This record gives sequence, C-alpha cells and structure tokens, in this order.
Amino acid sequence: MASVPSLASTVQQRLAEGLSAALPEAGSADPLLRRSDRADFQANGILALAKQLKGNPRELATKVVGGIPANDVLKEIEVSGPGFLNITVTDEAIIRTLAARAADDRLGVPYGQGAGTTVIDYAQPNVAKEMHVGHLRSAVIGAAMVEILEFTGEKVVRRHHIGDWGTQFGMLIQYLVEHPHELDHKSEDEVSGEEAMSNLNRLYKASRTLFDSDEEFKTRARARVVDLQAGDEQTRAMWQRFVDESKIYFYSVFDKLDMDIDDADVVGESGYNDMLVETCRILEESGVAVRSNGALCVFFDDIKGPDGNPTPLIVQKSDGGFGYAATDLSAIRDRVQNLKATSLLYVVDARQSLHFKMVFETARRAGWLNDEVKAVQLAFGTVLGKDGKPFKTREGETVRLVDLLDEAVDRATAVVREKAEKVGLTETEIVENGQYVGIGAVKYADLSTSAARDYKFDLDQMVSLNGDTSVYLQYAYARIKSIFGKAGEFAPLAHPELELAPAERALGLHLDQFGETLAEVAEEYAPHKLAAYLYQLASLYTTFYDQCPVIKPAPPKEVAENRLFLCDLTARTLHQGLALLGIRTPERL
Repeated sequence: MASVPSLASTVQQRLAEGLSAALPEAGSADPLLRRSDRADFQANGILALAKQLKGNPRELATKVVGGIPANDVLKEIEVSGPGFLNITVTDEAIIRTLAARAADDRLGVPYGQGAGTTVIDYAQPNVAKEMHVGHLRSAVIGAAMVEILEFTGEKVVRRHHIGDWGTQFGMLIQYLVEHPHELDHKSEDEVSGEEAMSNLNRLYKASRTLFDSDEEFKTRARARVVDLQAGDEQTRAMWQRFVDESKIYFYSVFDKLDMDIDDADVVGESGYNDMLVETCRILEESGVAVRSNGALCVFFDDIKGPDGNPTPLIVQKSDGGFGYAATDLSAIRDRVQNLKATSLLYVVDARQSLHFKMVFETARRAGWLNDEVKAVQLAFGTVLGKDGKPFKTREGETVRLVDLLDEAVDRATAVVREKAEKVGLTETEIVENGQYVGIGAVKYADLSTSAARDYKFDLDQMVSLNGDTSVYLQYAYARIKSIFGKAGEFAPLAHPELELAPAERALGLHLDQFGETLAEVAEEYAPHKLAAYLYQLASLYTTFYDQCPVIKPAPPKEVAENRLFLCDLTARTLHQGLALLGIRTPERL
C-alpha cells in the first residue's frame, strides 16, 4: 500500500527544482501553486521572490521556465501577466497518476504526518430526556470527524459525555422509590426505544408535578440528591436504572442515524465524580483558582459580563456543589493523563463557546493543555426551520429527533419508489434504500454547511434529485454502477497513451485532489469541504458522462476501457468519501 504523490505535488517539485537551478540565491522558495481556470495550475510565488531579489518578475519567471528540464509531467508552462506561470500537465501524467491511485485500497491517500491521539467529545444526549433536533448536529458532525481522522491515521477515542448527573435525579429517584413499577417493561422481549422513552417521559412528568405541588416530596427528593452524591447503594442502583433505560432509547436513535455507539465510549458526567475534589484542590493550590464569596473561581482579564464586571468560571459553588466546569476540567485531566490525548475535539453548540474558552484557558494555566496538547471546540450553529427561525413544531415545541428522521425516511422512500420500477428494485430494496437516502439526506444537509453556520432544515430540498444533495451523489454512484452492468466485454483499464477530452481531463484532475482535500479537512476539522469536493466530483462526472460516450455509441476499445477506468475510480472515490461522512451508497437506485 503506497501513498501516491498528487500531480500538484509533482508539479510543485519540478518548479522548485527549476527555481533553485535558475536562481540559486532564492534558496528553497515556495512556488505557491494552486488550481487555475486559465490552465491546470498557476504558480505566483515568483512575484514575492522578485520583490525579495529586487528583480523583474517576468524576467525571473522566464529564467525559471528555462531552468526546468524536459520531463513527462509538464506539457506547457507559459509566463503570463506580471510574472505568473500558467502550467498544463500532460494527459499521460494524469492517467498514470490515477492508475497508481486505482491500484491502492486507500486510493493513494497518504497517512497524515505526525499522527497522534484525538479524543472526540460528541453526541451528548441527556439521561431521562428526549433527543431533539438540537442533538443532531453534534452526533452527525462528530461521527464524520471520527471517520475522517481515523482514515488519515489518527488514533481516535470516542467520548459521549451524556448528562447523567445533577439535582433532577433526586426527584426522579425518589418518585421511583415510591412507585417502584414505573420503569417495568411490558414483556421480557427486547424493549423498543419508543417504549423506554415513553416510560421515562411519563415518570419525568409525574415526578415534576409532585415536586412542584408537594413540599414533603420536595424535601425527600432533595435528601435523595445528597444520598446519590454520597454513593448510597440503593440510590445508585435506582439511578443506574434511569441510565440503562435511557441508553435503550439513545441507542435506538443512533441506530436510526446509522451510527455505531459502544457502551465503553459512553462516559457521562458521573464518570468524573471521583476526580472533582482533587481537580479543585490542584487548581486552588496552584493559584489558578481563588476563593471569592466562598466559591472557587477562575478570573480572566478579557472576559467580562454585560455589566462590565469580570465573569469568572465557577469551579465549585459556595455551598460546596460542583458545576459543569469542575466536570469538564476533570474530563480534560482524564483525557490527557489517562487516555494520552494529543488533541481534544469538542463538537458542541456555538452557544457554549464562552464556557469552553474559559475551561480551555483554565486547563492551560494548570498545565494540562500546552504546546503538545491542544483543545479545540468544533462549534456548530443552530438548525432552523424553513422560516429561518429555530426549528419548532407548530405548537412551538422542540422537534423530536425521532420524528424528524422518520419523516426524512418516508420522503426518501417515496422518491426511491418513483424510480424503482425503471431499475427493477424489490420491495426490500426500496425500503432499505429509502433509509439510506433519507438518513443520508439529513446528514449531508448538515455536513455540507460550514459547521459554524446555522442551516435551514428543508426536507423537500434535502431529498431532491437536483442540486447539492446527497441523493444527487448517491444517484451518480448508482448510475456508474449500472454502466458496468452494460459494459459487456469492456473492462476498466488505464491507457496513458491516449489523448483526453476536456471533460476527461477536468474529471481526472479533480479525482487526483482527493488526498489533498482529506488532509485539509482533517487539519481544519472541516467536513463541509469534503462534501463540496464530492458534489463537484459528481457534477464533473455528469458533464463527462454527457460529453464522452462510454459504451454507446461505442468508442474505440482503448477509449471505452479508459473511460470505464475513470468511471470506476469516480465510483470508488464517491463511495469512500461518502462513507467518511457516514452516508451509504446503494448499488442500485
């Protein structure tokens, strides 16, 4: 398995050799190469170099071109404008590079330089509460980053920091103690997520009503919080029942989202309880945190509240209780010291940015984060309705995630069914593809928008066959697969000796950028850039398919084989790229 240098890196190398041959005084100057619509690539590094050497850029550029030895990669280099280089590569170089990619299981994508260990904190639902549309983005973006980073060679540890602690459990546990059968299941069979959630919902509402109306129950519930925090066995056992019931529900939702979540990766707030006292002691003894009105606080010069006074991070309240900050800081200690993380990635709503800015800065002051260990919040915006306001039901309630996913699958199944007869799909295939298309549509709509931006949840748009949707990409993949069913005696085979049509060249050059795109996506935690790359790939393929007959009308054998080779590599790249975004590619659609 070998990584394949991209055409861009080969061209860059040839230019660098030409630069140092023509201008030894330039040292190792960067040619600043990028894709161009005037030629295949443009290099504009000579402008900066001319400034540095106090020379004429056009003359220098001409000198550099003269210093590049004849080779099989560069077809033409033209000096244009004030000293840009417009570079065209040979058709042979394009096909040879793609053939090397096709020969590799990883499509020639190299492993990242200096891979480390990243802990990704994502998909953080709350125990005994329903998952709503707000939980969607953390799950989808986080799962995509797990796949992308693992593919580039990073060791990834998944962490689902579920909300499984806090004062509301006193009320829930006390109610369950007094009504012991409220979480019983109807039968011994496997419990559905829907049944688990309706049990929890019913119990939550009943206990809340009692808590608000009955002072004696309220007192018992508050005493129960103390028992829970003190580790009382019966109370902990009751608490565990809520966690287990909630997990049945969570896992059913993640299953709908076509996401794998392992029990070992679910480490909720409670998982850090034993560290809280020590975290506070370390912060106080090192002077990072100080007592203020009895509370343990960390202050920052640049963070002030609306009133202009400094806003501290409260690690421990004046009554001795611990806030989120103590848990989050303990989690950082655990992830750095026990899991040996070199990067911590938090896929968390942008509205929590200030909290995490303060937590990360505190951890830096304490020495848990430093130049070797970084923490980053991959902050995401809000899911909006078609009206551009936060997504709510007609009654103004938050939308249940399950309802949303079910509706997406229903819509997608209708779209698949319309085309099914033409392709000859069975009912089983229609149902299965409806799921892949519906869930893919929801994920893609989320991942094709820069995470930091809000996006509109519009199912009609998401399951449309036209435009920047996953369905468009899935159909492109299925269309390529159908060509191979009709290829007869033709097989995909690279022919570097052939001259390429413009649409073939454009497709080939884009296919070659897959590895570089993934490196950028992993470096910047930017899955939307992978979505954009794949959409452009499908668009270039559509143009190629329209302009370059693959089988009918039959071109010469070598041309047909070369075009099938491009089809095959496009399909494999789409399949791999969509898999990294957590989206399936049905073979027939």
